[in-house]
Amino acid sequence: MKAEYSDEQPTYDVHDASIPRGWSAWFGGPRVRVGPRIAPQIVPISDDGRDSDSNLSSDAILHKQLAEEANCAIQYRTCSWQKVRPIRKTAALLFSEYICLAIMSFPWSYSVLGLVPGLILTVVQAIIVLYTSIVLWEFCLRHPEVRDVCDIGQMLFWGQKWAWYFTAVMFILNNTFIQGLHVLVGAKYLNTMVGPNASISCQTVSFGAIVCVICWLSSLPRTFSMLSKLGTASAAFTFISVILATILAGVQSHPAGFSAQPATDPTTGAALPSGDPIVTAVPILGTTFVSGLGAFLNISYTFIGQITLPSFIAEMREPKDFPKALWACTILEIIVFSIVGAVIYAFVGNQYITSPAFGSLIPLYKKVAFSFMIPTIIFLGVLYASVSARFIFFRIFQNSRHKNEHTVVGWATWTLILLVTWILAFIIANSIPFFNSLLALMSSLFDSFFGFIFWGVAYFRMRKADGAVAFSRDRSFRGLFEGILNVLIILAGVFFLTVGTYASVQGILDEFTLGTVGSAFQCASNGI
Repeated sequence: MKAEYSDEQPTYDVHDASIPRGWSAWFGGPRVRVGPRIAPQIVPISDDGRDSDSNLSSDAILHKQLAEEANCAIQYRTCSWQKVRPIRKTAALLFSEYICLAIMSFPWSYSVLGLVPGLILTVVQAIIVLYTSIVLWEFCLRHPEVRDVCDIGQMLFWGQKWAWYFTAVMFILNNTFIQGLHVLVGAKYLNTMVGPNASISCQTVSFGAIVCVICWLSSLPRTFSMLSKLGTASAAFTFISVILATILAGVQSHPAGFSAQPATDPTTGAALPSGDPIVTAVPILGTTFVSGLGAFLNISYTFIGQITLPSFIAEMREPKDFPKALWACTILEIIVFSIVGAVIYAFVGNQYITSPAFGSLIPLYKKVAFSFMIPTIIFLGVLYASVSARFIFFRIFQNSRHKNEHTVVGWATWTLILLVTWILAFIIANSIPFFNSLLALMSSLFDSFFGFIFWGVAYFRMRKADGAVAFSRDRSFRGLFEGILNVLIILAGVFFLTVGTYASVQGILDEFTLGTVGSAFQCASNGI
């Protein structure tokens, strides 16, 4: 069935077409009021794709999806926001996505931005991501048939097929870049453990290949309910790792590389860091626009993860409960990110900071703290690989028994899709072999759309469907405030995409020029 689009107010069978109000609009729960759709369905609800499905309400679509997979061997809508037997927490997936290795870039970001601006931007970015995630959740409630951000992209831009393909390309690239980041960090970890002279042929590339194979095998589970078990352990180990690194940064007598007297590198003659750690409340004199924006992009990357949320919501038995997991995760993020970033920076200072910050610890402490990050190095890449594989797999087998049953064809296809994504990730990891600039580039290219622009557009499309577009019919304080806020959110996305991408690329070029990073597919150790 081909959906027809128009600017006219659609009429659908909804139980409440008013704008979401009250506590439930922010925190979820059974009293949430679901507004009208912004457009007809573009995704078939049932395997037979009956046209009658197009008139179903949001609740009816959800119940139909649950009923159709009730007797299947592989069920996808099995997550809840908390532990309810026999299903696991959606919150575990959120914690494992956000409580990640990128936290250890915060001390470096604070050293560039200054402690006070860094902390302020941390809180502001967290609030913006929380708000846009709630907008996304509201959109998914109105359209429970959407499976991922690509379906949303097509619906937001008036059903245009180019929007779906554009979103799909960006979606796969984003996830594959994140997989590549974890291959890079996995190789960095192994190099840190064995040292630069391990007598291993093409050491860094070899370690990257080993990490890639391990991650590929770990990606094989096909549902998020299975991955959430790994996610809980991943988030716990990451929390231990960053807290341990924070404590050890204060316990050690001096940061790694400390020198009481000025010294120079005997090879290059360049001045080495020296003196007691210097901590500044504001950016130091001479901080460039490129380095400052790059530091902020590092912070933004860690918070912005809305690209996976539609896939998580699509596997919840009761999507109305999603904000509970979202709020719990956001509060924990602000506390952990701010404390870890500020405390490590305070003890290490501008001169001795590295990214990830494990490199600022003395060798023994560094290896101990870094080792607790192993589950996250593997799992988070696995999570994004699984999201990508689901996206492709569901479209290949949308109307086939291979999607919900254990078949040779189904499992072979799933395994092959994952293998291809990990091979691409391995190539990316060895082509851009440096941590900070890769984070900044991913943030500017992908977070501009999936963290800002999409959800500003979604807000205005939903308000139009409600018959109360800000600035025109809704002249209330909330309507005007949210209208202005979402315009700023869209403009922020455009800024990330244009100026942010320029700063990221320029930062990469500067690092190559200064010789502070290795070459593509380098064999030399990239340990910290």
